[in-house]
Amino acid sequence: MPSTAPRHRIAPTTARRAAAITLLTLSTLAAGCVGGLDAIDAQTRRLLRQTSEGLGPSTRVPPREHPPAGDYERPDQADTSVLTDNPATDELEWLTAPEDRDVATRLTTYAEEAAGVGGEVRVISLEEAFRLSQISAREFLTAEESYILSAISVLIQRHLFSPRLFNDTSFFIDGDGENGRFDNVLSVVNDLRVTQRLPYGGDVEARWIWQATQNLRSSVSERYRQSSSIALDASIPLMRGAGNVARESLIQAERNLIYAARTFERFRRSLLVSIANDYFRLLERKAVIRNQIRQVESLETLEEATAARVEAGRLSEFQRNIVANQVLAGKSTLASLRESYILDLDRFKLRLGLDPTLPIDVTELTFSVPEPETNLVEATDQALSFRLDLQNARDQLSDARRDVTNARNDLLPDFDITGGVSVPTDPNDTQGGVLFDFDDTSYRAGVNIGLPLDRQIERLNVRQATIRLERALREFDRFRDDVVIDARSAVRSVDLARFSLNLAERQVEINRRRLEEQQLKEDTVDQQTLVDSENALLSAQNNRDAARTDLRNAVLDYLLTTGQLRVGPDGEFDALPGMTPGG
Repeated sequence: MPSTAPRHRIAPTTARRAAAITLLTLSTLAAGCVGGLDAIDAQTRRLLRQTSEGLGPSTRVPPREHPPAGDYERPDQADTSVLTDNPATDELEWLTAPEDRDVATRLTTYAEEAAGVGGEVRVISLEEAFRLSQISAREFLTAEESYILSAISVLIQRHLFSPRLFNDTSFFIDGDGENGRFDNVLSVVNDLRVTQRLPYGGDVEARWIWQATQNLRSSVSERYRQSSSIALDASIPLMRGAGNVARESLIQAERNLIYAARTFERFRRSLLVSIANDYFRLLERKAVIRNQIRQVESLETLEEATAARVEAGRLSEFQRNIVANQVLAGKSTLASLRESYILDLDRFKLRLGLDPTLPIDVTELTFSVPEPETNLVEATDQALSFRLDLQNARDQLSDARRDVTNARNDLLPDFDITGGVSVPTDPNDTQGGVLFDFDDTSYRAGVNIGLPLDRQIERLNVRQATIRLERALREFDRFRDDVVIDARSAVRSVDLARFSLNLAERQVEINRRRLEEQQLKEDTVDQQTLVDSENALLSAQNNRDAARTDLRNAVLDYLLTTGQLRVGPDGEFDALPGMTPGG
């Protein structure tokens, strides 16, 4: 038997409006989730460019493009299985190498593979190392990302103080039963609002609320009602929370971005010096290996001559053993030096972000940084004026002082002005649309007063802020004194390195002449004396190469310590007027 109960159906007008609002909401959500990252990246780049250019023309703006979120692998959040590869003892295998294997040949092979003998070798100059370090070096990318994150924090804070648009749509059904029969009502409420935080405290909000109801038991027009209203509300503090304290988060974010720009630029300069130090050490290692090879070859020649003289009965056997023992020691040292060089070269490749299996070689310098003509007072003044990290520390004192002021603001009583106005549609119309009835306008205004009866926590916060300020003042004084000490030490280090290099070069010349003279009088000089002379010359040559490296490092450290080092946008060394790179 067919049912005689009335059919429940939604009025076409309500269905269409509900569908339109739902579609609009979903479209807005999809656009915000998918299409907003490109705009954010563009805003971030603009902000980074403005901040970096504010430091000077030789700064670098992070140029990297960030991949879309869809490029990242999304793991299963419910996956609790984590596999561990840890075989049992009986599943492993150990092969014992024979003790009489040709390890000398294998060590030579290691060195040849590292040097790319017989294959392609990527030759890296110091200039290219600078450029690579600011493109693919992991530590550089991390520092660059810290700078970018500071810019994003500023964009977040700026957005919080800009007009923000929200839209909430709610669908729900109410039921009211009587004698087994239910009156079901479908309601749709859409709340469109825009909010604005005021720069000196408080906020303003404008809302448009649209509401429609439909009795589901009947589709006649009397059962459908629709109304809307617009409202404007505001709350403004006059004492506690009023003034610059209201936008403290934005002020600090803007200042932190400048600090981050300085820190990033300081890092780029420090990285250049550090990469140069590593490069100079690699060149020194190569020079030491060359010195060791020269000594081994010279000792081998001496060993052959000594063996001939022993065979001729002109020398005792122990004289040959002295030289032979020194040859073996020299070869052992040479193998260790080559292994150390290979390890340092691999670490250098990793630091530049290169493939560790890629054969590379470093070349001799194509430019030199001349030594500065300066004095302790001038270097100190330059460091105190130009050091970016010192400028950060100095400006952060203002942050600490502002924290005290903000903490004291919390001690004030609450005194807020609030108000609002609302304009509805005609409540007698079943479909008000957007025909607002200004005759039914309502408003409210008031004052909210909160007496500071309990401000114990706020007073404790003030005490904490003042202690932090005192600590910051002491830390700044200590840091400034350290900068002075470092600047004075940098000047002395340059002079000391030059002095040591001059002495080392003289020692090389003295020991070279000493050995040549003894080799000319070979018949009257015992083998131990010749070996000692060879060792003395090797030591002098190594000391000279180390002193040359120390001088190069000292000059760059002086530039960095006094804040005069400049690095171009691509990571190249930016010579100062008066320098003559390329010599």
